[in-house]
Amino acid sequence: MPFSIIRNDITRVHADAIVNSGNIEPEIGGGADLAIYRAAGAEQLLAARKKIGRILPGEASATRGFDLPARYVIHTVAPLWEGGGSGEEETLRRCYESCLKIAKKKRLGSIAFPLLASGTLGFPKDKALSAALSAIQQFLMSSEMMVWLVVFDRTSFRLSENLSHDIASFIDDRYVEDRETEEYQSPRRNEAFHSQAASRREQRIREWEHAAMHSAESMPLHPAGSVPSPAAAPVFAAKDAAPLAKAAKKRSIDDVLGELGETFQEKLMRMIKERGYDNKEVYKRANLDRKVFSKIKGNPLYTPKKSTAIALAIALRLNMDEARDLLGRAGYAFSPGSKADLIVEYFIENGVYDVYTIDTALFDHDLPMLSNY
Repeated sequence: MPFSIIRNDITRVHADAIVNSGNIEPEIGGGADLAIYRAAGAEQLLAARKKIGRILPGEASATRGFDLPARYVIHTVAPLWEGGGSGEEETLRRCYESCLKIAKKKRLGSIAFPLLASGTLGFPKDKALSAALSAIQQFLMSSEMMVWLVVFDRTSFRLSENLSHDIASFIDDRYVEDRETEEYQSPRRNEAFHSQAASRREQRIREWEHAAMHSAESMPLHPAGSVPSPAAAPVFAAKDAAPLAKAAKKRSIDDVLGELGETFQEKLMRMIKERGYDNKEVYKRANLDRKVFSKIKGNPLYTPKKSTAIALAIALRLNMDEARDLLGRAGYAFSPGSKADLIVEYFIENGVYDVYTIDTALFDHDLPMLSNY
């Protein structure tokens, strides 16, 4: 999980670096800025900050973390919101980019950001969140680092009103729809997919039983897995009929295992190849650690966590039927009683294949995120 949103006091986060949004001039402000100075030791952190001098909006520079759990404090200056016509969003995005560039140059393994500019600077919280996610996601597509977005409380974090409303409406509608049927998947949603394999097996057993009980001549067996037509059904002597009828009703474990399809790993790797993706592209889009993906790739029988399977379905940009199939191969299903699953379904059905955005929606609803692997 290279990126995750956590609820915490940033002064208590054990990261290689934490980010502080302060003033252009080296002076202590209020809010989170004041809290960071106090936790680090105000005099020593301020003395280090004075050595840097002025920091312009969008720029960043680093000092030691002193008494903080973090080794470094990366200082940046976020812009004041002035209505959106003065390039504020671009400047805010540059704050994240500047901090991440410093962290990479210092070869840090982790960095923790507050949601910059979302407090006294007056930035709309949804726009502040969008700038953060965009910059962090682009950075992590080409770099290896753990990045946390630290939110102190729910009041400092907000999705856009339109997205929040659409998700709420989708959940309400789906709950109503699910009450209309006792089964999880209604007949109009993928019935053929779930019943096809069972129907073929039942048909095969019925035809073989019929042939064994009512035929007197024998014919060659059909290839494994094919369904013989009634006209070409294999015929056996009457003395063989009872044992064969009994065998048709009770299959051995080898028979059952012989009907297994692709495993989760086999299906995943085949779909990556068929869709023209490369492995790195997929695990990055899934917000997966490279080591986790390597374990999956190296073991055809690997069973991922449900959140991992969903994240990979998102990264592959699967539709709902394809996503259900992939999850089913790992032994999971989308549950109509799970609000988290319904939120994921909302994004898939609307063609939004962004794990970061999905995680923010889950976090906003106080639900476990996909990044909680």
